[in-house]
Amino acid sequence: MTLSIFRTKPISTDDTVCDTGLKRCLSAFDLTLLGVGAIIGTGIFVLTGIAAANQAGPAVVLSFVISGFACAFAALAYAELAAAVGGCGSAYGYSYVAFGEIVAWMIGWILLLEYSVAIAAVATGWAGYFNNALAAMGVGLPDMLTKSPELGGIVNLPAAAIILILMGMLIIGVRQSAQFNTAMVFVKVSAIAIFVGIAAFNVDPANWQPFMPYGWFNTLPDGKTTGVLAGASLVFFAYVGFDAVSTAAEEAKDPQRDLPIGIIASLVFCTVIYIVVSGLLTGIVPYTELGVSSPVAHALQLLGFNWASALVATGVIAGLTTVMLVLYYALTRIILSMSRDGLLSPFLSKIDTERKTPVRVIVITGIIMSLAAGMFPLGALAELVNIGTLAAFVLVCLGVIVLRIRHPDLPRPFKNPFGHLFPILGMISCAGLMAFLPAQTWLRFIAWLVLGVIVYFTYSVRHSKLAQ
Repeated sequence: MTLSIFRTKPISTDDTVCDTGLKRCLSAFDLTLLGVGAIIGTGIFVLTGIAAANQAGPAVVLSFVISGFACAFAALAYAELAAAVGGCGSAYGYSYVAFGEIVAWMIGWILLLEYSVAIAAVATGWAGYFNNALAAMGVGLPDMLTKSPELGGIVNLPAAAIILILMGMLIIGVRQSAQFNTAMVFVKVSAIAIFVGIAAFNVDPANWQPFMPYGWFNTLPDGKTTGVLAGASLVFFAYVGFDAVSTAAEEAKDPQRDLPIGIIASLVFCTVIYIVVSGLLTGIVPYTELGVSSPVAHALQLLGFNWASALVATGVIAGLTTVMLVLYYALTRIILSMSRDGLLSPFLSKIDTERKTPVRVIVITGIIMSLAAGMFPLGALAELVNIGTLAAFVLVCLGVIVLRIRHPDLPRPFKNPFGHLFPILGMISCAGLMAFLPAQTWLRFIAWLVLGVIVYFTYSVRHSKLAQ
């Protein structure tokens, strides 16, 4: 057993190795839109204002640039591994090939936390916007049906319901889910275009002064952090999701070609939008007024464009819906891979022969996340998403270097230029962002890792197909 936990998966670029009945129907364009659907959501509609008001001021645009560079290096690493390894995607799959089973399990365990908590947390935010829209029409839900028991309610009904609705959509099929995602991406990109069109003609340069009121980084007496670098660690959540594209490897028509395109194209597109929107947002109103739940819509209201504010609110609802859909999709595919490898119960690896989807995994995770979103306030746990994602990115970047050393002759349709420079920069930048996260987040993350080690040595190592 001691040796088996470090054993790596054999490399094969033959897609039939990972053929488990899932339908190959996603093009590079579909994968790009999946990435956009996962990335544009909470970050641009919520975190932009919060980071500007509380941590970076107008310099939040630099926070997005810094996080964007860290993600760019990680995206290039993902693209190289997706092109070289092919077959089964995700950081879990790449780690299995590069480092062995024990590291792959821990990465998979981290990804389960990342995606499930992110989905439930975004669902609670979605519920707030949805109920505000209902209230504007005079049919708002009472507090007892929009708040968790801890906050004085009975259940957050909209949060629980939206996850169950998405569960049904994923059961129907990935092709239909991708089509729905495309429609919602169009809605939210249109909302952003409306904001940019209005804001561009209402910028007051005086709002950009002082540009960096909180400096680069400071730790307050209460343990909270401020500054551009702290803001970068926060708005990093805005980029969470582009890695979900890699989990679609088994349903991509040509994964070795289409995955790198989808990963890089979606990240570049969204980074440009983030920089433009954050710059305009802090230019049309003072940054001190942006610490609200929907800063983009709020800024338009302050300018007197109420109709545009309503359209942006619609874009928020569409944006958060696609974020949940793509992250939910990615979560089920990671669980499916881990189950097939024997690290989780084989009960979870069953594919519905008619729909070509993992119905069991979709239903079980949907019910659990629906209950969590409906019954618990998940704001504090959301910080775990960032640290888990950053840890996965560090190992993916390291995986590129390891595979280049161990398998120098492996065909690489896409390869990072300048030798090991970009993977090393990716490791440094992502690890640096982890360092700027609060100590409490680190403690929770370590506790989750300890639990993962216990699960691995009590179940997974005994049932691993690779060890057998």
